[in-house]
Order: sequence, then C-alpha cells, then structure tokens
Amino acid sequence: MKKGICKNVFLINIFLIFILAGCSEKDPTKGVGPVSDLTLDSNINISLSEKGKQIFDSKCLACHNFERRVVGPPLNGITQRRKPEWIMNMIINPEEMTHKDPQAKELLMQYITPMVSQNITEDEARAMLEYFRSKDKGL
Repeated sequence: MKKGICKNVFLINIFLIFILAGCSEKDPTKGVGPVSDLTLDSNINISLSEKGKQIFDSKCLACHNFERRVVGPPLNGITQRRKPEWIMNMIINPEEMTHKDPQAKELLMQYITPMVSQNITEDEARAMLEYFRSKDKGL
C-alpha cells in the first residue's frame, strides 16, 4: 500500500511541476530583456518624463520622431501599441530584441536599419517610457 501512495505522490508532484512551468512562461508580448514585469501609476511623473525627454533628445532624436518616419518608426502612440516592458526592453536590448522578438523582427524588416544600442540603463529607459506616456497623453 505504501508503494502505491508514494507512486501517486510522485506523479502528482511531476504533474504540478509541469503546470507551474507552464504558468511561469514569459509573456511574449513583453519582449526579450531584463524588464519582465512593470506596474505603472496612472498619473504621469513629470520630473521623470522631463529626464526621459533629455535622454531621448540626446540619444534617440537622430533616428526617431513622434510624427513621422526618420530612420526608425514614428513613436506617436507607442504606449498604446506596445506593453511598457516591451518598450523598455527594446530601448535597453535592441540587438537581442531584433533577433528574438517577433514584433521587433517585423519592425526590422520594415525599416531595414537595426536599432543601435545606446547603452541605456533600466532607469533611463523607465524615464524615456514616462516621456512617451506623457507625449501619448498630450502633455
């Protein structure tokens, strides 16, 4: 009788491992990179947004505009089209994103020129995301 119980417990544990492994899969719409979960406040942090604008203007403005295509795609409405994690991962990790993320691969096919890493930190990317959010809210 004990062998039967041990076998059942073993099978239940294996089953739970498969269930938990399936639940822990990364959301493919969040991109590839260090940002896997981000909770945003509904209000815009103005000082963070201003910092993000400075970073964007110094590192991204040559290739991106909000209203029109430059080298890269226009960014107007980006926070409505992509998850915040995806946006930050694309800013931080553009090379790996264009190799592994389906949406980033599609953008590369459309715009041809790959996005170059600007060695932006996670904190800087978060500030840029806040700037994008402010632009998309018309602030």
